[in-house]
Amino acid sequence: MEFAVVLGGDGTVLAASRQVAPCGIPLLTVNTGHMGFLTETFLNQLPQALEQTMAGEYEIEERAMLTVKVFRGDSVLWEALCLNEMVLHREPLTSMCHFEIAIGRHAPVDIAADGVIVSTPTGSTAYSLSAGGPVVTPGVPALQLVPICPHSLASRALVFPDTESVNIYPVNIPRLVMVVDGNGGCYVLPEDRVYMERSQYSVRFIRLQPPEFFRILREKLGWGLPHIAKPTSVELP
Repeated sequence: MEFAVVLGGDGTVLAASRQVAPCGIPLLTVNTGHMGFLTETFLNQLPQALEQTMAGEYEIEERAMLTVKVFRGDSVLWEALCLNEMVLHREPLTSMCHFEIAIGRHAPVDIAADGVIVSTPTGSTAYSLSAGGPVVTPGVPALQLVPICPHSLASRALVFPDTESVNIYPVNIPRLVMVVDGNGGCYVLPEDRVYMERSQYSVRFIRLQPPEFFRILREKLGWGLPHIAKPTSVELP
């Protein structure tokens, strides 16, 4: 298969990425949803997009993914690929969570918060952005750890190399909820361990024009617009 066409919004793109990435098939993403942050074209432009793609007039942009596993002892209970982020958080109406987190061979740290997010650069504009994390451009070989509503002024987002693995141990909550890319997930018990590392697979997106991340930030999130937009000084999206 030369390429696959994805029709939908960002959630559909995330689901398709997890399924197709191990096969190395490029994705032509067509926005029929709301935000469409990850999509390349719109439904009314699909005939021209297909013609351009069939002619080979495109570039391939690769995006890093995470492998997420839940261990109990030496047994893997659950495993998934992840393009945006892994979120581990408390259930509704439960108390604050305490986590012991080890990044690579560094000393473990303790974090008290409603949850934690481990995000790829692609996911830095999703949940982690809302939780106060920085925007990371897609080509940066990094991951980030973002506490959700931490109970400490010192617990802030941390960016680290994507060559480092991450182990998260729940400490004091009977049961936590883990969600990957806002879709698949499982329960995590105190005796479990959540393990993450950069995946050997990458998502391959078809880009019909050279990738311009800052343009997408401007059009979708309003990044970099003047504080007071004047018609003569800025072209609004």
